[in-house]
Parts: sequence; C-alpha cells; structure tokens
Amino acid sequence: MTQERLIPALASRRAGVLLHPTSLPGKLGALGEEARRFIDLLARAGVTVWQMLPVGPTHQDRSPYNSLSANAGNPELIDLQELVMEGWLDREELPVEASIDDRRELLGTAANRYFKSRAEKPAEYRDSYDDFVQENSVWLYDYVLFQVLRDSHQGASWRDWSTRLRDRDPEALEQVKVESEDEIKRVKFEQFVFNRQWLALRRYGRERGIYLFGDIPIFVAHDSADVWAHRNLFKLDEEGEPLVVAGVPPDYFSESGQHWGNPLYNWEAMEADGFQWWLSRLGVQQKLFDLIRIDHFRGLVACWEIPAGNPDARLGQWVDVPGNTFLQACFKTFPSLPLVAENLGLIGEDVESLRETFDLPGMAVLQFGFDGSAENPHLNHNHNPHDVIYTGTHDNDTSLGWYLSQGEGTRARMHDYIGSDAESMPWCLMRLAMQSVSWLAIVPLQDVLGLDASGRLNTPGTGQGNWRWHFKWEDINMDHIHRLRHFLELYGRMPPTG
Repeated sequence: MTQERLIPALASRRAGVLLHPTSLPGKLGALGEEARRFIDLLARAGVTVWQMLPVGPTHQDRSPYNSLSANAGNPELIDLQELVMEGWLDREELPVEASIDDRRELLGTAANRYFKSRAEKPAEYRDSYDDFVQENSVWLYDYVLFQVLRDSHQGASWRDWSTRLRDRDPEALEQVKVESEDEIKRVKFEQFVFNRQWLALRRYGRERGIYLFGDIPIFVAHDSADVWAHRNLFKLDEEGEPLVVAGVPPDYFSESGQHWGNPLYNWEAMEADGFQWWLSRLGVQQKLFDLIRIDHFRGLVACWEIPAGNPDARLGQWVDVPGNTFLQACFKTFPSLPLVAENLGLIGEDVESLRETFDLPGMAVLQFGFDGSAENPHLNHNHNPHDVIYTGTHDNDTSLGWYLSQGEGTRARMHDYIGSDAESMPWCLMRLAMQSVSWLAIVPLQDVLGLDASGRLNTPGTGQGNWRWHFKWEDINMDHIHRLRHFLELYGRMPPTG
C-alpha cells in the first residue's frame, strides 16, 4: 500500500479551499463561531479539505512563517467569546474588537478565574489542563519562559537579554519562575485554551467531513523559543548569533533570490540525538492536522547557506542535508505521517528522488504552467494523481490578479490550453484545477470570491503589507458556492458516500 493510501484525506478525489484563520472576519478571535461557520460553508459547497498556513504565534510582521515557536499556538486566534461560554469571562468585559493588549489582559483575567475555581470543580475539569501541560512539557516549559521574558523585555530578542538569561543560567531561570508566577500561568493557560478550542474545531470539522491541512515551515525564527532553548541544534556562534542564514537563489518568485534570515540547522547535532526536536514538532502537528505540508521541502536535500550579515541572497551556496536519514526516522516513529512536500522553485532530480523514495505527494500550481512548454510539470496533462494541484498558493497573486498582470501571449496560451475563452477568470482556471487527475485540488478563497490583486495575502521578498487580508461574510456570494459545488460534482470531487 502506497503512502497516500494510508492517509484518509488522500484516499479519494477531493477539493479544498486555502484560507488562513487570520483571514476570517472575527474581531474577537477565529477559533469559535467564525471558524465553524466557515466549515459549514465548505461543507455546503462539497469541499472536504481546509488548508491553512502555520498557526504559531507571530512577530510584528505577522508572518506565519516567522513564528516565536515551532509548537505553540497563536493566542490571537483564541475566540474570547468562547471564554464567556466557559464562564471565564463576562460578556460585558468584551470589547468590540480586541487589540493585542486587550487580549493579553482578558486572557489573564480568564486564567485567574480558571485557577481560582479549579478546587471547586470535578476532577475532569482539572485533569484536562494538567494533562495538556504534561503531554506538552517537552516544548511548553521553554516557550512559557521565553514568552514571559520577552514580554518583560518589551519584545526584545533573547540575544539582547542579560547574559545569564540569554544563556539560560539555571538559577536565573528559577528566579524568573518565582517572580513571574502569574504571567507563567497566563501563558500556559493561553496554550491550554488554544489547544482546547483547536481540538473542538477539528472535531466539528470531522463531524462534517472536513479535513484540516496544515503547514510546517522548514526553518524557525532566530528570535524564537526553539533557538533560545536549543542553540546546539543551530549554526550559531558563542553569543547566539547566526553564522549562516537561510534563503534561496534567484527563481521565479524573485530575480535576486530571497534572504530569509532564519538560522540554519546543525544537522549533525540533530542526527546525533535521533532528530528528537523534529519528532516532537511533528507529533504536535499531527494532533492538530490531518495533512501536513513541509514548506521548502528541497531544504531536506540541501540548504542555501548565506553568510550571516550579507544581505545578498545570490552569494549563498548549497550545503547538503541528511534528508534520507531524517525521513527514515520520521516514518519509523510515525508510520502514517501525512506529509505533503512543497517542491516548488529550483527543484532537481535529487529533491524529486528523495520525495519519491518516501512516496510523498508534491505540488503543482497552474499559474506556473503557461510558459509555452508542453513539458511544463504544472500543466494538467503532466500532473500525477497523488500530487496536490493549486490554482495559486498564498505566495501567488490571486488568479484574477495574475491574469490581469500577464501579457497577451500568456493569456492566449492559457485559453488555447483550456480550449475556450468563453469562461471568465478565475473560474476557467478553477475548472482546470478540478479537471486534474490529481486526487486533491486546492483553490484559495480569494479565487472563489473572484478577487483581483487587492486580495493578495503575501508577496515574497517584501516586508510590508502582507498577511493582512481578510474577508467579510457579506463578501460571500452563494452563487459562487453553488458554482464551485457544480465543479466538484462534475469532476468527481464530492465527499465519498457510504
């Protein structure tokens, strides 16, 4: 039995919608009624996969690929209205829209009420929190201390803390635990509530036939709990500064390459302890998602190492990574690990060989298909059934925005390939995705809504204005939902029956 057959979400022809939870309309958090309403909308259209981006706590740039933790959940997604239903907040305490400071204060209030009421509640009430803390102790302790210290330093990076805190002196950390007991409880409580709401959402989706499709950034942020707590696993100097940083050479996303700035792994150290940090990370994600995309999969074959302090991504070099040994360890621990490989960009035979060795689905993006070559792997006739096909990803313009920005030659090639120019964009490209032999086809919600470039979520290589798009419920045209359902019915992507 091949790997995709072991994964229920890839066991039949399906369709999915790509939408990050931060793009939901809710002003008090996304993981309650807003997310349930979206799941109901997907089910109405016959869609059975909800794909999203990484859900960890972000820096000020709001990039989900630049998280403060590889394991923690983003407390900004917590639905504060659900805490009223739990009895931990009063409805009149809720603002119309919660700022980060409002949220921190309200979560602190909810935490205090939770801990004060524990003794009066049944054992199962207490056990759910205690079990969460115990089950996640491998990462939770470090994350909580990191976040408390970061807050007390007004958001300064851990490299700028005192030497004792930067270097994790045991006595200094014990003192923090004593002096910051309330803040430590609040941060633990935030993660407990995030996990509680997330698992409730996943159950709600399962009951309606919806699978959750997550995303793991291959790299982590330098200013993160993971790098602070595991400096030996990264290529850093004695003071914690990176020796080399991650990026990519020039490709179709950027003519000058991309300088991401993430510290690179010390794969020798990771291999020495059996990749325990990675295995823990994958274990956490499997509790949250039914499918998991590994972003920048080619980084498991070789990483583009750029000298630290040099802003020019073109000056990097490829350095080999023990990807085969790593993936063997992953599948030994998790035999049915539901991975999808992001194999976009500069992909050689070595990358595809590793992916095929472990029978991992890859990706194809229709927007990349119309360069005039019949051998282009993004065109329908070159798709593989076990790959995942997209009109565009979170890094692309919307399909309509892309189309309007193209020259007449590209537009003509696309319509010639489709065989008609009668159907408007983006529906003609969405139809092509649903026609694909690939078992899973994904379209961004912006395409379903027919949005132009104003709906773009992210432009790679830029640092401003990204990750802020969200829709309003009044933007949803039910005619679009019905039209999407018709495509799913026409091309055999409706939920399995029986």
